[in-house]
Amino acid sequence: MSSKPARAGFYPRLGVASPFDAHYDLVTSPVFSPLVLAIIRLTLGTYALFVAFYQLAYEALADDGTVNGYFSYFTHLSYIGIIAYQFAAAVQTLCYALNGGKSYPLQRWPRFLQFLHRLLYSTVTTYPLVVTVIFWALLSDSSTFASTYTTWINISEHALNTVFALFEITLTNVAPSPWLHLPLCVFMLACYLGVAYITEATQGFYTYSFLDPGKEHAKLAGYIIAVGIAECLAFLLARGLVWVRIRLSKRSSTIRPGLPGSTEQRSPSEDWEQIERPSMSMARVV
Repeated sequence: MSSKPARAGFYPRLGVASPFDAHYDLVTSPVFSPLVLAIIRLTLGTYALFVAFYQLAYEALADDGTVNGYFSYFTHLSYIGIIAYQFAAAVQTLCYALNGGKSYPLQRWPRFLQFLHRLLYSTVTTYPLVVTVIFWALLSDSSTFASTYTTWINISEHALNTVFALFEITLTNVAPSPWLHLPLCVFMLACYLGVAYITEATQGFYTYSFLDPGKEHAKLAGYIIAVGIAECLAFLLARGLVWVRIRLSKRSSTIRPGLPGSTEQRSPSEDWEQIERPSMSMARVV
């Protein structure tokens, strides 16, 4: 009799197990019921959408040309990602709640769409942290709080964005992002450089001053590398906070059984531990 390990497959390494989200981590919380979680996500998404639409309308009415470069800024692109995720997650969570906690549509969709949802989660829990740090460290100045409008916009896009990310990290049951998402997040961040330089070539301005090689010279490479390192650190921080949340949730549910996400049902760390540990993903075939 001989045995050999069964290959785990590529999708599970991307956070897409089969069956997908068997324990409903993506639509549950250790604190809130699924219905309340859906309402919170819908509220956050609606607020972020209002901010984006208001800013677009305000800049269009100002007629100073700034609205033409709206989609060239990484801040705005990452904010649109937050909007997309919050609405997508809210709809899935609401369907789960209305279905009596039995299933939700994303579980039956193609695996590629399931992967995109998980990857979107990885971006909305790391990019906002990078945006917030870079803005307040390098880009904020006296104009940041020059008026009620700029104060509100900057707080919404450069502070509340991190609050949205921390909510998903600490108050949902979503497992840590797979390690393979990190190079993908860094790659997409690098691709943004193309957007920035295309904007300069077509519209004549740099979205961020530190990307101007004429001003920064040799420092430009350092800034680009620093942004990549910041994304890596944000990814590690997000995973670390999720790990802490899982441990605290397990301890709390052990002391007070019956809480949402109780260990009586299962630990939310089970799925990702199976993916992350090769020894647990090997099956014996006789």
